[in-house]
Amino acid sequence: MSKESMKARERKRRKMVEKYAKKRARLKAEGDYIGLSRLPRNSSPVRLHNRCQITGRPRGYMRQFGVSRITFREMASKGLIPGVKKASW
Repeated sequence: MSKESMKARERKRRKMVEKYAKKRARLKAEGDYIGLSRLPRNSSPVRLHNRCQITGRPRGYMRQFGVSRITFREMASKGLIPGVKKASW
């Protein structure tokens, strides 16, 4: 489990990226790089980092499911993810 402050920081960044997305696109289209540099740094989508929605783990993130590999395995074993079953042969 990651710290709550890290999860909160990531949520704040995601919110800020959404807020400035249209303005950023317009400034890019115009080629106004000075205007782009005046936007908040956390409004850049490059600064986002994928984290597990349940634990907040930053590594081993499975994009298709939005959780880390460890959480995915636990959920799949319990049958919480539809269409996924453990392979055995």
